[in-house]
Amino acid sequence: MTSELVKTNELHKVDPVFGQVSFDGHEQVVFCNDKDTGLKAIIGIHNTVLGPALGGTRMWNYTNEWEALNDVLRLSRGMSYKNSISGLNLGGGKAVIIGDAKTQKTPELMTRFGQFVDSLSGKYITAEDVGMETRDMDIVSEVTKHVAGISVERGGSGNPSPVTAYGVFVGMKAAAKYQFGSDNLEGKKVLVQGIGHVGEVLVQHLTESGAIVTIADLNEDRLNEVGSKYGAKIYTGSDLYAADVDIYAPCALGATINDDTINKIQAKIIAGAANNQLANEVTHGKLLKERGILYAPDFLINAGGVINVYSELVKWTNAQVMEKTENIYNTALEIFKFADDNNITTHQAAFSIAQKRIDDRKNEIQNK
Repeated sequence: MTSELVKTNELHKVDPVFGQVSFDGHEQVVFCNDKDTGLKAIIGIHNTVLGPALGGTRMWNYTNEWEALNDVLRLSRGMSYKNSISGLNLGGGKAVIIGDAKTQKTPELMTRFGQFVDSLSGKYITAEDVGMETRDMDIVSEVTKHVAGISVERGGSGNPSPVTAYGVFVGMKAAAKYQFGSDNLEGKKVLVQGIGHVGEVLVQHLTESGAIVTIADLNEDRLNEVGSKYGAKIYTGSDLYAADVDIYAPCALGATINDDTINKIQAKIIAGAANNQLANEVTHGKLLKERGILYAPDFLINAGGVINVYSELVKWTNAQVMEKTENIYNTALEIFKFADDNNITTHQAAFSIAQKRIDDRKNEIQNK
């Protein structure tokens, strides 16, 4: 099934869950509510064929509950394919908490959320995402063992953002190799949109490699801080999608490649950390291909974080985590070639490979 972004004012026209455009045969959708702490959360479990559904928790001040539901369905679906294509024995899940992480997140709210996670008896394993910190996962770990990304002091792998950023960096280098003939990023103009935990580390890798980095973010203080720290330029134009750059790296929220932006993009490569970058995977994937823009599938190159948290479950060493993350480079090259050989989009290529692994495992289980 194709995932498509639905405008908020149109969401009331579809059935609440099963009729959602973003619903893709999800196994379970759990609505969590606690009056005392103010918790309003949704847990989406897309597929558990390969293993328990692992995916981070995002806290965001959504416009309404429909928007939150649409987001958790898209994100949990993406986690199924991210975990599959990364070779992990994990299914796909995700959680969203409705609210402002800066003003409404409390230890009591996180504890209550952890209790809801625990009630699923391991079918869903949570971790850190937008609006969350390692210390929040530590709080959750006090009431459930079904959590990853806890602090190193507590025996966990810590903040997954640096590994996520490194995976995006090597995925970007693979895209440069395929598109430009060399993975040397020195002198390449790169626009990083969104400089949170992952975006900042990506900026660091890029500047150290000699790339000419421009940054964009809604938070001006953050822009000035990161720009000064790494010598990155701050984007001051009127439309960043039309910026004269070689590589566009979306690292904020998803769906920035949409009907309004796709024809403005001047970059020859799109490679970033954001989930669900294509508002419509089919339509916008084809348009990028027609325009000669190489798209590095987000659920492949941003998989470093989930590889990092998975290491807690299987007791991988740091060296093993980095080896698995570095392999994103080789997998990306294989997908780019597979897409060209079969005249399909890179998203379709990555999706088909990930889906095949899920289907093969499902058939194996059914034939036992």
